[in-house]
Amino acid sequence: MPGTGRKSPLDRAPLSRERVLNGAVAVADSGGIAGLTIRSLAQELGVKPMSVYHHVANKSEILDGIVDIVFGEIELPSAGGDWRAEISRRAHSARLVLRRHPWAIGLLESRTSPGPATLRHHNAVLGALRAAGFSVALTAHAYALLDSYVYGFALQEATLPFDDSSVEEVAAPMMAAFESGSYPHLLELVTEHALRPGYDFADEFEFGLGLVLDGLSDRLRAAG
Repeated sequence: MPGTGRKSPLDRAPLSRERVLNGAVAVADSGGIAGLTIRSLAQELGVKPMSVYHHVANKSEILDGIVDIVFGEIELPSAGGDWRAEISRRAHSARLVLRRHPWAIGLLESRTSPGPATLRHHNAVLGALRAAGFSVALTAHAYALLDSYVYGFALQEATLPFDDSSVEEVAAPMMAAFESGSYPHLLELVTEHALRPGYDFADEFEFGLGLVLDGLSDRLRAAG
């Protein structure tokens, strides 16, 4: 119908594996991974459910594919640069990508059939650490620590009941309980930190990442 803004079947790009997977990412972004079904994906693509199976075998293959898309969006560190700067850039990029795709946080390390972007990503991070002089064992420790921090922060950020513009609104009902005198440290943290002008929870990421990188630098120096 004119004016609906919807494309007719003739206007749509031909169905392909790439289009199916991009459609799956769009469904997951809007409704979470639980909302991603063959039926919801077909609806997003404007096709019949059976058409999807011409390009992917099952939902497991879809999950493998969309995880690979997410890994492909994260900036790769270079083995030729300063390792702290490169690993920091990768960590910040990963956090921003997971803000766009919070459903992916619990999926990134869960797949047993990694795609090329996933393998390229892991290889680049390992290569940057090895080029900096990390031993194989220390590289393994560093990678596990970095991902634990990045994924953990991304999960915390995705589940917070407020954003930067609504901290005061969410905190207000809590303040009555805090002001009873029973929770002095909570009151202190909220009034002297979280409610100060310019507060941004994202700044906590930079602080924590700095501590992680400082610790790894110390271990690298100690290892000679």
